Amino acid sequence: MRQNSFLGLSPAGFHRIAYTEWGDPAASRAIVCCHGLTRNGRDFDALAGELSKQARVICPDIVGRGRSDWLRDPLHYGYPQYCADMSALIARLDVTELDWVGTSMGGLIGMTLAAQAGTPIRRLVVNDVGPFVPKAALLRIADYVGLDNRFSSLTAVQTHLKKVLAPFGPLTEAQWQHIVAYGHRRREDGTFGLAYDPAIAVNVRMAVQDWDLWALWDRIALPALVLRGADSDLLLPATAEEMTRRGPRAELVTWPGMGHAPALMAQDQIDVVKEWLTAN
Repeated sequence: MRQNSFLGLSPAGFHRIAYTEWGDPAASRAIVCCHGLTRNGRDFDALAGELSKQARVICPDIVGRGRSDWLRDPLHYGYPQYCADMSALIARLDVTELDWVGTSMGGLIGMTLAAQAGTPIRRLVVNDVGPFVPKAALLRIADYVGLDNRFSSLTAVQTHLKKVLAPFGPLTEAQWQHIVAYGHRRREDGTFGLAYDPAIAVNVRMAVQDWDLWALWDRIALPALVLRGADSDLLLPATAEEMTRRGPRAELVTWPGMGHAPALMAQDQIDVVKEWLTAN
């Protein structure tokens, strides 16, 4: 495992994007794992450790999250910036093709890149997100994402994250401790906050409406796998089924006992992703 970074560019100036890299840098295959809205690349440690046995695996912290810089102007938090940064990452990796595993926001970034002419993406795994995102789910997310939480201890951080991230599904105590370890930041006054810029919520709140991205999905012409939590309020059953009939006609795997979004930390989830990516 190696820690690296590169510079992205927004209209307000340069910003540093951090990423964690696993496996042999000279491996013939590369896989990018991209996290959800308030999370970071270390969510994929277990998955990346397994995938790196056969590939080079790169797990970025999208700007405003994890170890990456916060943007000077919060209005620039959005998919145009995220896609531009990930395009810069792909250029940095110096690869002609790669596979993409994206959870929620990371899945939408992957869908956007995969839909472009000449895309370097070879195979796409979309975790609990799709081309229709209901307003109700965005309202739920907007209720908590912009809060500038302060906690007196890491125990308090864990209590909060266990509540907010309960839809991730059953996790072991060690997995929760991992999420907390990389999901917090230490404030100057000694208290604890979460490891993202609360200002990422600005554009989320401005865009609370049904998102219809079917035109994007229909342009994707490469193998795709859709993962879904059976209780998800963000990827509805009808949307997931339609994704198997339109665009790339994705394969669909649904896991019971979880909502938005499966954490991809359990071995059975890791095995599904690994076996599908290595099928060809």
